[in-house]
Amino acid sequence: MTETPSEHAGPPPELAETLRQARACRICEEQLPLGPRPVMRAQASARVMIVGQAPGTKVHESGIPWNDASGNRLREWLDLDSETFYDESRIAIIPMGFCYPGRNPKGGDNPPRPECAPLWHGPLRAGLPDIALTLLVGQYAQAFYLGKRKKKTLTETVRHWRDYQPAFLPTPHPSWRSTLWLRKNPWFEEDVLPELQARVKALI
Repeated sequence: MTETPSEHAGPPPELAETLRQARACRICEEQLPLGPRPVMRAQASARVMIVGQAPGTKVHESGIPWNDASGNRLREWLDLDSETFYDESRIAIIPMGFCYPGRNPKGGDNPPRPECAPLWHGPLRAGLPDIALTLLVGQYAQAFYLGKRKKKTLTETVRHWRDYQPAFLPTPHPSWRSTLWLRKNPWFEEDVLPELQARVKALI
């Protein structure tokens, strides 16, 4: 079968240029303890977009998004193998913060840097016209994309996931800290994950 010129050609020039600029971004360099290393993946043909928080130290070192224990759990939630998950022609991965934000003295990592999403998400999404489902992983993504539509707590936002269909589906963050949350909220794995898996598989 003869391939059309667009097949396997990567992102179109507009998206390619936006990605290049985003990966070269240094706007908050002075606030980054390990320096800037923006991490994201996308091609214009992607149907699903995953919006998480920000890279951890392992992702900062590797440059591969979700290349850690949280990513393992997220892939389990999606019921996807690594090859499919990292196929950027089908799944775009664009976090709220592109670079590792440093450690929080109270534990865990700092929130995503506030500069990234307002500056880059609009231009990047403009180059992703086929996105049919955006997975909002954690409170920061939900606050940015849902605005006043989100509920008072992450739990309530996720519990009312049907309110945001078909464009968005909110989830907790899949870090080890969510283990207790999952035990307290078994409805997530019983009701939400089957729907999430079905939608993702239908789109990709």
